[in-house]
Amino acid sequence: MEGEVSKSHHHSSILAIAGPDFCIVAADTRQSSGYLINCRTAPKAYKLTNSAVLATSGFHADGAEFYRVLATKIKMYRYKHERDMDIALIAQASAIQLYSRRFFPYYTFNVLGGIDAEGRGAVYSYDPVGSFEREPFRAGGSAAALIQPFLDNQLGKDSSGNQRILTQEKAIAVARDAFDAATERDIYTGDNLDVWVINAHGASMERFPLKRD
Repeated sequence: MEGEVSKSHHHSSILAIAGPDFCIVAADTRQSSGYLINCRTAPKAYKLTNSAVLATSGFHADGAEFYRVLATKIKMYRYKHERDMDIALIAQASAIQLYSRRFFPYYTFNVLGGIDAEGRGAVYSYDPVGSFEREPFRAGGSAAALIQPFLDNQLGKDSSGNQRILTQEKAIAVARDAFDAATERDIYTGDNLDVWVINAHGASMERFPLKRD
C-alpha cells in the first residue's frame, strides 16, 4: 500500500538476571531477516550508566533509536542534577518514552537491568507501549520461549519452595548455557554473546562465541 511503513523483525534474543548485589544482561549479536543474516556483530545491549544496561530485541533501528533517545535524557538529567539517574528513574523514563510513541510504537521488546539505590540487582521488562514490571529475571526475543523456562528451572525456587542462592558466577554460567542451548533450536540466535555484568564496581562487558551456522 502506498505510504505504508514496513518494519522488519530482525530477531535476536536477550535476557537479564538480578542477583543480591549484581545484575547480568546478555544479548546475542546476530541480526537477521527471515533466512538472511544481515550482520553477525550487531549490538543489542547498550550501557546507559555505570549501573544500568538496556537490551532490545525486534526492529534493530527502533532499538537503536530508543537507546539514543534514552541516553540523551540521561545525559540531560546528569547535566541538570550533577548525578546519574538511578535504575528506578531510568525504568520510569523508559516507560514514558515508550508510551509517548504508542500511536506509532517502537517495534521493540526491551529489558532493563542494573543496580538499585540499595545496591540490589534489578530487572525491568517492557512491552512495546511502556507497560513494565520488575522481575528477578526475564528473557525476550526470538528464543524467549526456550530460554525463559530454563531460567525458571535454574533460578526459580527449588522443590521445597526455597529461593536458590545466586552468585555472579552462577548467573553468568546460566546465561551462557541458556544461549548455547537456544542456538541449537533457534536459527535467529547465534554468532556472539555479549554479557554485561553490573555491580558496585560499575558495568563491564565480555563477548563469548556462539554457534555461527
